[in-house]
Amino acid sequence: MEKRRILVTSALPNANGSIHLGHLMEHIQTDIWIRFQRMRGHECIYVCADDTHGTATMLRAEELGITPEKLIEEVNAEHRSDFNGFMISHDNYYSTHSEENKALSEQIYNRLVEAKQIKTRSVDQLYDPEKEMFLADRFIVGTCPKCKTEGQYGDNCEACGATYDATDLINPVSKLSGATPVLKESTHYFFALSNFTDFLTKWTRSGTLQVQVTNKLSEWLDAGLQDWDISRDAPYFGFEIPGAPGKYFYVWLDAPIGYMAAFQKHCEANDLIFDDFWKKDSTCEVHHFIGKDIINFHALFWPAMLDTAGYRTPTRVHAHGFATINGLKMSKSRGTFINARTYLDHLDPEYLRYYFAAKMSGGVDDLDINLDDFVQRVNSDVVGKVVNIASRCAGFINKQFDGQLAPTSDNPILAEFSSASDDIALHYENSDYGKALRDIMALADKANQYIDEHKPWVLIKEEDKRHLVQQVCSDGLNFYRLLVTYLKPVLPRLAEKSEAFLGIAPLVWGDLDTRLTGHTINKFKPLMTRIEPEKVAAIVNASMAAEEPAVIAEPESPTIEFDDFAKVDLRIVKIVKAEHVEGADKLLQLTLDLGDDTTRNVFAGIKAAYNPENLVGKLTVMVANLAPRKMKFGMSEGMVLAAGPGGEEIYLLEPDNGAHPGMKVS
Repeated sequence: MEKRRILVTSALPNANGSIHLGHLMEHIQTDIWIRFQRMRGHECIYVCADDTHGTATMLRAEELGITPEKLIEEVNAEHRSDFNGFMISHDNYYSTHSEENKALSEQIYNRLVEAKQIKTRSVDQLYDPEKEMFLADRFIVGTCPKCKTEGQYGDNCEACGATYDATDLINPVSKLSGATPVLKESTHYFFALSNFTDFLTKWTRSGTLQVQVTNKLSEWLDAGLQDWDISRDAPYFGFEIPGAPGKYFYVWLDAPIGYMAAFQKHCEANDLIFDDFWKKDSTCEVHHFIGKDIINFHALFWPAMLDTAGYRTPTRVHAHGFATINGLKMSKSRGTFINARTYLDHLDPEYLRYYFAAKMSGGVDDLDINLDDFVQRVNSDVVGKVVNIASRCAGFINKQFDGQLAPTSDNPILAEFSSASDDIALHYENSDYGKALRDIMALADKANQYIDEHKPWVLIKEEDKRHLVQQVCSDGLNFYRLLVTYLKPVLPRLAEKSEAFLGIAPLVWGDLDTRLTGHTINKFKPLMTRIEPEKVAAIVNASMAAEEPAVIAEPESPTIEFDDFAKVDLRIVKIVKAEHVEGADKLLQLTLDLGDDTTRNVFAGIKAAYNPENLVGKLTVMVANLAPRKMKFGMSEGMVLAAGPGGEEIYLLEPDNGAHPGMKVS
């Protein structure tokens, strides 16, 4: 097998917050793939960095009374510690605020200028006169210009799904100060993405992306690409654009270049050649693991910039969905917005590594963490099926045979175990870890069945059958060794403990055909214990008690009279059907049962927070006497009630037990 040279990255965690389960899902997915490649004998380098630039970093540092540099230094140390706790094997975990990234960003920008792919034009932007700064869309709220729903952000409406410019908002308000923004003109710099439709149409269909991603990007390409605004005005924490005082690179220009910068730093420390991986005709591979929400940056902007600047494009972009818990978006109020450190304070990180792997298919669907299933699956699979083999066999070998394994091993089941390697390897290569683990657990079932059928605990009572006990248990430990080899990318610490117990060299994929015969094992020590449900409950409780980050209060709406409020007819409804709305990024279409065979059709801007299949059967509250509103997707016959800041952090109101459809809420 030819040795591959592979550079791998994960998306850059933001320097404004702690590592949480969403970050861990991606980094664990990446780490499993990397460990598998290394076990196969390939050179596989893993780099990542904190995403440090932007207005949010600047404002957070200001709030804490420290410099942005001090903030990102402290957060970087925290992130490194958390990832190390979950055995994420970065070769270099760096920062986008580095000299290497500054130099590369300026180089690539200058090459875009030389290629005449940078344009300038004046734009009208909303400006906060109190904070004396231009406002990004997420720092502006107002009334949707299409459906007139209040409290919408500056680029899209979560109620009707409309997209618009922040300048189109009715009664806009700055979330930073509560002031009314004013319109102000500014010169901005644009990357001429509209010139790359043909190039990107071909590139996105080259096999570099998953089919679902290619199809989504085809919609954008068919609609026509717009030039990309790559500049932001001072004050801004980032890199100043060469030759443009007071203008800074938009964070998404230098963030992906941060992959290259982190790798360059690694090259300097390890005597590697940067261009071997990044030159246009490179035979090395570059793989990005990212969330589906940032695919446009990695599969449109990024390849167009790289190609224009004279660099190679990625070999493959591996996109994944979001992590949900018990069918819902992670929530601080429910205790399911779980930070890495909170988890590590209570549970073994390998439990989560295994559970994530068991649920991963290599696709872009969301991954749901069911906490009860988490406990059951880890206890059943890892502890009950795999570790149990070592436990039950080692006792006999240690006590009855001085740790000595049988001198021969010709069990045909071992050959069956070894022959599964190609299929399991293919599943790992495709990031379809769920299939790999199902195959591995099927082998574990066969190993346990073999031991149960031969009953060494019965045979040991007959002196003339003691040698059979040694053989059965030796075969069992050889089964275990092969199972742990297959599981090593997922459970590296279990593998390390098992290597010490078995007294063997580090397990590699090429050793699957070898057997332990006439070999002495060490005294067995417990390798992994069962999850106690109380520990999971402790994580949830600790997450609920965690201090909420400071938020800037939004201005209150004008007061209303009680008679105005009394006109609102609130009713309990049951969601009998929920489905995606074709062409709408924010909406779900809900069919609501009001009782007495009465149903209503409602469009709700909750797609970012809920999977439709998890909503069916739930009770919630709706405004039953709201006048129907015709939308481009159909007629909406009411409104469901929800709370939260919007986007992923929004929660439908759920009545207490005993409520039923049609019940009036008073």
